[in-house]
Amino acid sequence: MTKKLELEKLGELLNRGAVIPAHPLALTEQRRLDERRQRALTRYYAEAGAGGMAIGVHTTQFAIRDPRVGLFEPVLQLGAEEMDRADCNREDPLIRIGGICGETGQAVREAELLARLGYHAGLVNLGVLREAGDSALIRHCRAVAEIIPVMGFYLQPAGGGRLLSHSFWRQFVTIDNVVAIKIAPFNRYQTLDVVRAVAESGREIALYTGNDDNIVMDLVTPYVFEAGGEQREKRIVGGLLGHWAVWTSSAVHLLQECRAASHATEISKGLLRKSVEVTDSNAAFFDVANQFAGCIAGLHEVLRRQGLLKGLWCLDPKEILSPGQKEEIDRVYAAYPHWNDDEFVQQHLDRWLSA
Repeated sequence: MTKKLELEKLGELLNRGAVIPAHPLALTEQRRLDERRQRALTRYYAEAGAGGMAIGVHTTQFAIRDPRVGLFEPVLQLGAEEMDRADCNREDPLIRIGGICGETGQAVREAELLARLGYHAGLVNLGVLREAGDSALIRHCRAVAEIIPVMGFYLQPAGGGRLLSHSFWRQFVTIDNVVAIKIAPFNRYQTLDVVRAVAESGREIALYTGNDDNIVMDLVTPYVFEAGGEQREKRIVGGLLGHWAVWTSSAVHLLQECRAASHATEISKGLLRKSVEVTDSNAAFFDVANQFAGCIAGLHEVLRRQGLLKGLWCLDPKEILSPGQKEEIDRVYAAYPHWNDDEFVQQHLDRWLSA
């Protein structure tokens, strides 16, 4: 198992910026874990150039925690084993993020499991604490941070999250063991609340976009705020995205292009056009037309077409493609052939699927 990553090194890797796919769950037709394809997915992300992976998050399906399903620890363990293998051929280790859900007791137990399995940080989902005030939310986050470094998470209410005020984020960024925040409210005002709070704190907390509707613009925008009598600029340095669980090698190139553009005085029309293409593709994958009902199945459909998954099966049989969603995926495949990485996958698929 990987050695514990020092907090300073973890912060350095996160602030450098990375593509961090939200890892899907590979199932058989009987809705049991397909270990062979689960491992293949992890190998795909590592070789595609991802800087880390997030497992046990929404894209992995929250129901893996159900005792009747019993897949939370096994899936985390498989991911850790494959990331250990990948790290043997890397200068820097893959950043290992594990999802943390539930009320404080459950969240603490999940944090302890992540720490035991060698994960570097926990992505804390506050959605279940829907009625809690800021003080209770901060106590919850501090309890988790005593066990494992924390990545904050602003999840849009439509995805099971809750509204979080600027005041909450100002308190959150004072927690010593906070290393990063994933910003995914799909809302410009709420995105600014987070970035401003970090800028005002003066801390080097890494910011990652989860705004699938605005990925490119999040990555190239300079966020400048008045704080402490000076102008402070913050950048969103990478992404932790379900969207980047597909066409991942293209996402790696996109992040590199956005990073280069962030140093330019102007953003090219070509990159602005790509921003629209990425958002349009995401609308198909995430089933925006049906309020995200088919978001997991949409990602599975892309991975099935590439051969990485055998089918679209989710733990909940009701989680399927929405009417018209397959045709939308067909459309973006045809409209933006330069974004898919099918050729890359086909070159390596047999090896990834081998034992």
